[in-house]
Amino acid sequence: MYQSFDTENDPTRAAGRIAALRELMPKRGIDAYLVPRADEHQGEYVPPSSERLAWLTGFTGSAGYALVGIDRAALFVDGRYTVQARQQVDTAIFEIVQIPARALKDWAFERLDKDAVIGFDPWLATVQQVEQTRADLAPRGMQFKEIAGNLVDRIWGKERPSPPAEPVRLHPIAFAGESAEDKIARIQKRLASDGHDAFVMTQPDSICWLFNIRGRDVAHNPVVLAFAILHARTKPELFVDPAKLGTETRRALKSVAILRSPGDLAERLDALRENERTVRLAPGNTAWWIAKRLGGARRYVPGPDPVVLPKATKNTAEIDGARRAHERDGVAVSRFLAWLDANAGKGKLDEIAAVTELEAFRAAAGDLREISFDTISGSGPHGAIVHYRVSRTTNRTLQNGELFLIDSGAQYDDGTTDITRTVAIGKPTDEMRDRFTRVLKGHIAIATARFPKGTRGIDLDSHARWALWQTGLDYDHGTGHGVGSHLSVHEGPQSISRAGMVALEPGMICSNEPGYYKEGEYGIRIENLVLVTPLAIPDGGDRPMMSFDTLTLAPIDRRLVVKGLLTASERQWLDAYHARVAATIAPHLSAEEARWLDAACKPL
Repeated sequence: MYQSFDTENDPTRAAGRIAALRELMPKRGIDAYLVPRADEHQGEYVPPSSERLAWLTGFTGSAGYALVGIDRAALFVDGRYTVQARQQVDTAIFEIVQIPARALKDWAFERLDKDAVIGFDPWLATVQQVEQTRADLAPRGMQFKEIAGNLVDRIWGKERPSPPAEPVRLHPIAFAGESAEDKIARIQKRLASDGHDAFVMTQPDSICWLFNIRGRDVAHNPVVLAFAILHARTKPELFVDPAKLGTETRRALKSVAILRSPGDLAERLDALRENERTVRLAPGNTAWWIAKRLGGARRYVPGPDPVVLPKATKNTAEIDGARRAHERDGVAVSRFLAWLDANAGKGKLDEIAAVTELEAFRAAAGDLREISFDTISGSGPHGAIVHYRVSRTTNRTLQNGELFLIDSGAQYDDGTTDITRTVAIGKPTDEMRDRFTRVLKGHIAIATARFPKGTRGIDLDSHARWALWQTGLDYDHGTGHGVGSHLSVHEGPQSISRAGMVALEPGMICSNEPGYYKEGEYGIRIENLVLVTPLAIPDGGDRPMMSFDTLTLAPIDRRLVVKGLLTASERQWLDAYHARVAATIAPHLSAEEARWLDAACKPL
């Protein structure tokens, strides 16, 4: 198995750990300490050695932070994690605060003394976070003070896992579609045209894309934890543990970069400062430590990571690979859904068994490298926990009359997948069918959208919510995120969300995943991945438009659809989608599975 079902953290141990942290705080001259879920690279996913927030609090979500005061503490999470947070942490110790409705400054002003000093690890806070937090706290005379040496690590001690040291592998050009040499030259040209001498790279997926490498330093994400300095006119410098490099990989990388150890980064940043180079940093994902080492705000130029947009706009090889990966994945998921339909109603199937079986079907489909995240396998009330992770402690049997939500994905050399299906176990209620159909209407609204150049994700997000809004319903997560090419399953800069301010471009891959969640009862989400198509003038139109091409191929549970709530065009879309699924997937199935798929894909 690529995932474990063991309980990762024990919230009952939080009291002792918080007490130990509080003992250290006065010695460092601080009244509170910030503990984010972050590592030095400021990515969404972190290795076990950087799971400080989970170790301290018991909260295992992929986003959030804790602020621990001398006598009060809070855990800050967004709407995806409020239910999970209440279940995982000791609420006698931590107040659960939902962001962005309330922010760190709001809680600090209410709960901490005036002139309080809040400490932070300069490696675990971005330039943007530090500057914003200092500005937010200044009106009350509060300070945001960097503290050398992580205080949680001191308490964690010898039990803390070692940093990852997985081998680096080359990503073949057949899948990458462009050599590392050509990518580097292309980005260098852009950097030079912007008048910048160098860019300090901190994001592992950007580094892996640029140098055509992959790794296993972070669970389910084929990335290498490394830093790089991309110079506009000379060879880039790649800071990676030499022990991770085999002979072939080292030879290939030396042809395009100067290889250095991570410990050399400080010296090379000093050299940039001393030589008065114009250095660009991405403030939103660069550690404060790096900016300070360069000499502070006057010595760097803020700007976007120049790799992010080229990485997000997939080339022909990457698009072709995504289509192959989704067909392969569609076979696995369709076989799983057929198996689920035959077994779920017997009252003996549980959430872990479903995860295990789905992974087995993916392995049987071939070329499986990894899963792309821990499978969300939520029966009944667990489906309402947006990022639920099943463990042996929480494992629950699928029961008749309930909904089962399964959100999963895979990592193949040619692509990354992410799919969610909500399935009726036995007979669903009228309310379940109504809510499911409204979510489906939102999904179809995104799938069929046409939009001009310059359209951002924020411009489309409300389309997915409209049918829910009409009856006073909504969901507390974005409608879609970007997806990498055998890279991170969550990839920027694009998103279909209220925060989606980046214009969509042809070649971008996004998820389309509206949902609805009734706490304590059920959850609904329908997710496919979609590809932004090139501009074209629609028949009868006079302006070029982009649209979405759905990549994911697996049936949507027709038993949950209220036909009368769908318009004629929505029914037409669903029938056409199912016809495409059947035509593509059926040839790869057994006779029995093909019969099931035929029934599951019948026109409404």
